[in-house]
Amino acid sequence: MFKKNNFFKNYFINSKKYSQNLKKTKKIFNHFLLDLKNNQIPLLESYEKSYEFDFSMITVKKFSKYKNIVVIGMGGSILGTKSIYSFFKEKIKKKVFFFDNLDLNSKYKKIKNLKKACFIIVSKSGNTLETIANLGAVFSKNLLKNKLIIITEIKDNALMSIANKYHAEVIAHKEFIGGRYSVLSETGMFPAALMGLNVMKFKNLKELIKNKNFVTSLIQNVAAIYTLNLKGINNSIILNYESSLDDLGYWYQQLIAESLGKEGKGINPMLSFGPKDHHSLLQLYLSGPKDKFFTFFNTSEKGNKLKVSGNIVPNNLKFLKNKNLKFIINAQCNATKSIFRLKKIPFRQITFNKKSEGALGEIFTFFVLETILLSRLMNINPFDQPSVEEIKIETKKFLSY
Repeated sequence: MFKKNNFFKNYFINSKKYSQNLKKTKKIFNHFLLDLKNNQIPLLESYEKSYEFDFSMITVKKFSKYKNIVVIGMGGSILGTKSIYSFFKEKIKKKVFFFDNLDLNSKYKKIKNLKKACFIIVSKSGNTLETIANLGAVFSKNLLKNKLIIITEIKDNALMSIANKYHAEVIAHKEFIGGRYSVLSETGMFPAALMGLNVMKFKNLKELIKNKNFVTSLIQNVAAIYTLNLKGINNSIILNYESSLDDLGYWYQQLIAESLGKEGKGINPMLSFGPKDHHSLLQLYLSGPKDKFFTFFNTSEKGNKLKVSGNIVPNNLKFLKNKNLKFIINAQCNATKSIFRLKKIPFRQITFNKKSEGALGEIFTFFVLETILLSRLMNINPFDQPSVEEIKIETKKFLSY
């Protein structure tokens, strides 16, 4: 489980508009529950324990012998898997390499020389330009022989052609699950299974929507963000003080941006990293335009035993002597929240008590439900991305010259 504060409580004391939107959000949530009961939101099936994967433990065992895993994909096809790996990296015994961009300075040569590696290629459409290009950049017949897993829709597309030609293992990407919502489907859970994680523990939707604390926090949070958005406060800053949560921030960024950024509406999600950004962006956050709200990410873990040596610290900074680095980071995080309260800057905090599949699955579920409920309040479709498709079409024109 993760701790959640009373969302934006420092900002919404005695707010009539927030109270009105809280009532509105409760009604929206009740309609959402009816839709869920009537199977009107099929993508959320993958957030249930009853969801049937298009892979078996036999397939997982077949590829578990590989010490290295290479994942190639773009956007929602890979961001969830990166979040999972970063979150559990200290306990995962395998090395996982990610290709989620076209990067001329990337590790293509190193990957070509990897031994005992399997390759997971993910694209819902099966035609994602960058995914095919990255696969081509690391391609060798010997390398991919009996080591290639493709997760895509089972239809006529580029990846299915490659799978048939090179006898790859094919896992179906369900048509009704969009990429950015696919983390608890085959897209994220097959790689997680290869990492040695318990994939069923990620899934608790039925239990969570019956959990009073979870539902109360969800409704309060959605109402608060909607109220802020109506006031023109629509820059959502993830202020992260724990490096293992960096990729969770990037996953959240895509979820919010692609789902809600339509018809002149939206929330602009940005990532910021403490305490590093205290020395570049904090001045803006504290004294710049009042158009931002913040989500603090952290864990309550004590961190490693790395401490500041007392031998090197002068007396004017003696409070640093023998302090654990995690203790120092937490002090900076707490100081920032304290000043935010004084300046009435809206923020919430999400702190993981422990790193477990259940805790990460809960925050995935929380943010997905938050996004869907916000879309209903904003009266937009959270499941398409028409403008992205425009860029894809235009790119093909330039590549065809």
